[in-house]
This record gives sequence, C-alpha cells and structure tokens, in this order.
Amino acid sequence: QEQLKESGGGSVQTGGSLRLSCSASGFKMWRYCMGWFRQTPGNEREKVATIWTDGQYTNYADSVKGRFTISRDNATNILYLQMNAPKSEDTAMYYCAADNSIAACYSDSVASAFNYWGQGTQVTVSS
Repeated sequence: QEQLKESGGGSVQTGGSLRLSCSASGFKMWRYCMGWFRQTPGNEREKVATIWTDGQYTNYADSVKGRFTISRDNATNILYLQMNAPKSEDTAMYYCAADNSIAACYSDSVASAFNYWGQGTQVTVSS
C-alpha cells in the first residue's frame, strides 16, 4: 500500500530557506513520477514541481522557478523540495504526490493525474 508522509514544514521568513521531505513507503519509489503540490483555502491544488523516475527531468510552476528545487533519493525513498527565498504567496499546505504513470510527469499535468497523496505539511512565510 502506497504511503507518503511529508515533513519539514513550518514558519519561515521571506528570503530565508526551508526544505520539505516526503518519505515514501509501501512501493518502489524509483518507478514513480513524484511531485509537490500546494493548496490554500478556497483554491484548487496547484502543481509546484514534478520529477521523473530517475530524476533526469524536472518541471516547475513559473511562480517558483529559480527559487525552489525538487530532488529525489531513490535509495532512501525520499523526495525533497528545497525552498529558497520564499515569498508570502508561497504560504500554503504542501502535499507530496506519486503516480506510476509517466503522464503524471508531463509538463501540463495537474493534480488529478496523481493517485497517491500525503496528508500535507503547512508552510507559512512571513516578512
């Protein structure tokens, strides 16, 4: 049974940094497209970044390009999101997602392309 658990959220000041982690269990992460999504109250869940099975290709939302970095360690089954220079508009609940369909990692994929989700970790950015 696929399980994902996020950690590393919390409060951070603008211009600081934060690293989110997602621990995967119950499946072989190296076979799965992985992604980070975020959601604020009243809004749809939006893609932050995705990463192919071997980490060769990544895709980012325009709003985080150049500031956030997604990476994965298939040996330890952990997905990361390094958040540098966060802005107040990055405040959201962040979710880890996984899917064994390669289409989930296409640049135009959306949340509905992913079948497995963590419970989320809150990130609050303040000035």
